[in-house]
Amino acid sequence: MTNSTSDLWAKIRQQFDSLPYPNYPLDKSPKNDINALYLHNLITPYYLRNQKVIDTKDRLILDAGCGSGFKSLVLAEANPGAKIVGVDISEESVKLARQRLEYHGFDNAEFHVLSIYDLPKLNYQFDYINCDEVLYLFPDIAVALQAMKAVLKPDGIIRSNLHSSLQRVNIFRAQKVFTLMGLMDGNPEDLEIEIVTDTMKALKDNINLKATTWTAGYEGEEKKQTILMNYLFQGDKGYTINDIFSALRVADLEFIKMTNWRQWDLMNLFKEPDNLPAFLGMSLPEISIEDSLHLFELLHPIHRLLDFWCGNPQTAHTVVPFSEWTDSSWENVIVHLHPQLKTSTFKTTVLACISQGKTFPIRKYLALTEEFVYIDSSIAICLLPLFDKPLPMMSLVEHWQQFRPLDPLTAEPTDKVKVFQLLQTLLQVLEDFDCIMLERQS
Repeated sequence: MTNSTSDLWAKIRQQFDSLPYPNYPLDKSPKNDINALYLHNLITPYYLRNQKVIDTKDRLILDAGCGSGFKSLVLAEANPGAKIVGVDISEESVKLARQRLEYHGFDNAEFHVLSIYDLPKLNYQFDYINCDEVLYLFPDIAVALQAMKAVLKPDGIIRSNLHSSLQRVNIFRAQKVFTLMGLMDGNPEDLEIEIVTDTMKALKDNINLKATTWTAGYEGEEKKQTILMNYLFQGDKGYTINDIFSALRVADLEFIKMTNWRQWDLMNLFKEPDNLPAFLGMSLPEISIEDSLHLFELLHPIHRLLDFWCGNPQTAHTVVPFSEWTDSSWENVIVHLHPQLKTSTFKTTVLACISQGKTFPIRKYLALTEEFVYIDSSIAICLLPLFDKPLPMMSLVEHWQQFRPLDPLTAEPTDKVKVFQLLQTLLQVLEDFDCIMLERQS
């Protein structure tokens, strides 16, 4: 490590020792944040990658750069029975993380003041590694990814993210301004925050930097950390999709998916995706995942974080698209309700939609898509028995027949084959919006 790098890490450590991040109160709970729990549940990326559903009990999960421990708490809530290990270079942050997990009753957790470079000292191999809002601080992100890979199980998964150089370009301009003013020479504190606030307020409202980065919400004591984590963030850097894929190749890791992957659909950027200009219509279907994501960020850089899952390379993927499933495949599938949806609130809403014949709003419960998607109450019927336990496909067919014994059009007894075919379509809709998981039995 060079002297300049060592000095930078000392500044970063000092910044987070003086104000651990995030500065949520100790009693704040993520229990009702379904989206956060969905994202931090090991089951989610494992299913997306392998079309298999696993148990989180006794899994080993690392929160790399745990900060004040709120994401460690989310990981503990989202993965029942898992052991949570948190590391951070900030001693004050680690103290707070330890207190947070203890406050919420999680005794199967441990925290260490440790650099990601030194992870092998823990003598653990992890099923899942969460490295949130940290990777972009490293001088070489490939080296940091290699350090995590060294403690990752062969089928383990890493979730990490980088600041977007395109979306965050104006914030980086602001950081250069305040660097020129000498506010980043040491550890920014109240005086530097006050100077930033006074400077931005003094600018005319139509000045580009102010118009693109500043809001009245930055003013006030409660926004102190927001200013520190944006305008005065030590070591902050921006990256592109190509930077991610380049680092993954160096680290010999395999890209799995963007965590908010629905919001990276290139075709959604076009008015008529089924009627593209000839050149685009011929070329876009042929481009790689990397090129598709990179083109998206060039056309529409809306994501502050380039948030992704990766893992050790797999020699052979066994995931078969639903379009290639045979009736025999469907007959041998087990249907799971996503564990983050097994709540009394969600079940009550499903029951209400069915009893009142209302449409069911998917996006309200998992807002991972910007589309306002509603499904018919008849589809929601499929969910009811799954609140108790996963069920084979044919059990759901029987449930449907019991619930609707007569065909509404003919008044004849419901045909089992027709129900089987209908459920194939309905379950794919529910699976596509993350409500359920379909696991083929070999």
